[in-house]
Amino acid sequence: MFVLAGAIMNTGGISRRLIDFASALLGFVRGGLAMVNVGTSLFFAEISGSAVADVAALGSILIPEMKRKGYPAPFAAAITSSSASLAIIIPPSIPMILYAAMADTSVVQLFVAGIVPGVVGGLLMMVLAWYFAVRYNFPVEQAFKLSRVWTTFKAAGLAFLLPMIILGGIFGGFMTATEGAALAVLASLLISFRYGELRWKKLRAAMVDGGVQTAVVMLLVASSALLGDFLTRAQLPQMLAAMIGDFTSNKYMVLALLNIFLLLIGMILHSAAAIILTVPIVMPLVMMVGIDPVHFGMIVTLNLAIGQQTPPWPAF
Repeated sequence: MFVLAGAIMNTGGISRRLIDFASALLGFVRGGLAMVNVGTSLFFAEISGSAVADVAALGSILIPEMKRKGYPAPFAAAITSSSASLAIIIPPSIPMILYAAMADTSVVQLFVAGIVPGVVGGLLMMVLAWYFAVRYNFPVEQAFKLSRVWTTFKAAGLAFLLPMIILGGIFGGFMTATEGAALAVLASLLISFRYGELRWKKLRAAMVDGGVQTAVVMLLVASSALLGDFLTRAQLPQMLAAMIGDFTSNKYMVLALLNIFLLLIGMILHSAAAIILTVPIVMPLVMMVGIDPVHFGMIVTLNLAIGQQTPPWPAF
């Protein structure tokens, strides 16, 4: 449902309005369009909960624009996919929902725990984008104008209500994460119709686009599940978990070793398949050494987010 909400936002003009506002705020800085990419991904992550939806919605707009403005194509693709990975850290993260089910822990606590790492990660990406922009002389978009900031803010005003409604409802205990996803779809529809950019023909295209994006995710999950089934039959995750438990009972050493283990798993498996495969196996060890399950949930999602960007098989 979050993926469908992202497709509707893209087709209904919401994504474009958010990009225009971010561009008005940051376009005057060298490499500003790269920062716009990260900033828009941060906002979009609060609605979609899916890195694939983030890439599909924003990449189709921002990557061609960055190439047109003189940014190297590899850099444009890298900053888009890297910033999209924030969607599995910032609430409402779909992998966090899956982890909460596998580890029998609170999804709301996981959502709260993901806010600071997600925002800090986004800010650090902006700093890195600025560094590369200065080093390689990427373009400055336009002079800062307060009037343009205000105009684009008013144009995107309704879009800013989306994360407030969704996250407010989830954190306030008024709805579950699944109900929040349904509300995201409904709110995106209403706002898109209000903007006048979504007609029935475009709505059909958005539904198809959402279905295609979901199919991509399902294909990744299915492919990863096949590999996961092989690894399970080979008892590899169980052997690694047992090796870690036999090697040390110090929780900090266990955390360090599990970080490496999860990063390697994230390099070859989609986040959903990785969580389903590994979390039930390592949770007894995690609880035995006294690691907080919410803390471990953040470690899982952060490592998988990094792993999805890392060769040999980046997920995006």
